Amino acid sequence: MTMISLGGIIGAGLFVGTGPILNQAGPATILTYLFTGCILILIMRMLGEMAVALPTVGSFSDYSRMALGNWAGFSIGWLYWYFWAIVVGFEATVAAGILGQYVNVAPWLISLILVLALTATNLYSVGSYGEFEFWFAGIKVAAIVIFIVLGALFVIGLWPGGGGGMGLSNLYDQGGFFPNGGLVMFSGIVTVIFAFVGAEIVTIAASESNEPSRNVARATNAVIYRVLLFYVVSVFFVAAIVPWDTTFAEDVIKSPFTLAFERMGIPGAGTLMNFVVLTAVLSVLNSSLYTTSRMLFALTRHNDAPGFFTNTTARGVPIWAILAGTSFGYVSVAIYYFFPANVFTWLINASGAIALFAYLLIAISELVMRRRLERENPESLQLRMWFYPWLTYLSIAAMVAVLVAMFIIPDQRPLLIASLVSLGVILAAYMLRRWFGPPERSPSEIIREHD
Repeated sequence: MTMISLGGIIGAGLFVGTGPILNQAGPATILTYLFTGCILILIMRMLGEMAVALPTVGSFSDYSRMALGNWAGFSIGWLYWYFWAIVVGFEATVAAGILGQYVNVAPWLISLILVLALTATNLYSVGSYGEFEFWFAGIKVAAIVIFIVLGALFVIGLWPGGGGGMGLSNLYDQGGFFPNGGLVMFSGIVTVIFAFVGAEIVTIAASESNEPSRNVARATNAVIYRVLLFYVVSVFFVAAIVPWDTTFAEDVIKSPFTLAFERMGIPGAGTLMNFVVLTAVLSVLNSSLYTTSRMLFALTRHNDAPGFFTNTTARGVPIWAILAGTSFGYVSVAIYYFFPANVFTWLINASGAIALFAYLLIAISELVMRRRLERENPESLQLRMWFYPWLTYLSIAAMVAVLVAMFIIPDQRPLLIASLVSLGVILAAYMLRRWFGPPERSPSEIIREHD
């Protein structure tokens, strides 16, 4: 369970996506990651509270359904499915770009092979998914820890043959800590959210573990130091070692982490980081297929998706739900074939602020569920949100502020508009489902079922 939560949170968004944010915000990128990490920590605490109290629910979309009604469960479920279906294609194209440097095979074909291979892994059993994730996450964590240790030695001048006590001048030279202004710091939050999303997969996987309550409590608590260590500290050393105005955007595979290793004089830094990024990408691709299938499975239980998605194999794997989750992967392969130069940016932008919408609904759901659980089943609250309800209110306000900032910042406004259109489409689909679909169950019925 711990490795699953790690696997979802460390992907190409950290190793590759940090570069463009550095170009936009400069050294203030550190604050971008810290601010976004704090939001994630609070969201995970809320999810942990609800998951420990109701460990058999199997999907956090059901928490929103119980707290706010069927419209919320439908919306967050389909928005989250859509987000991770896009991630399937995103990670497949990044992996193809890396492998394309070493094999003379068309990138679109590599993407297709990878999607097919990990689909087969997920179709075999949930155990095989967990086993792959354990080793993938182990490699990623080891790489980040090594980077942080070497980065610290390099900055303070103890790294042999390099650094020379270079210090932290890259954090305040060349325009200062906010070279493009303070507001630009918020422009990268959506991209960082894209990188962070995945830690909550552990609450979905909880229902398939032997001790869901204990495992979720431990994994959600551990998110705090993971975010601070793996993201904030590593980005701090990236910004300290590599000047922020280095051009990263020309080659998305040219990770700022790679450039940092090269400045340290690490031999074969490019090949080494390509291997690490490839591992991270395959890990998140693996988690994406798992998450889309389980979310779709949960939606089907409430008649929010066609019933055949609940069909499982002899090993208990939802075969059709997994295959449906790969759909965007195949779409991205087609886009990669026809428009290879634009696919990376297109896949990121297509998800926009969807993750923020999902997190906002989770926070509002926790407000309602906490009051209900305190009134009806207080002994189930073995893990509690800190300083409830004030930190929950603060989380909601922070996410609303980010959405407002997206509207104000010209480059981010199209992403917000596209995401609002996606939300509008989902809400319209819910109204059609309500008018023409099977009868809905009330939230109280759902709660009794899980009790």
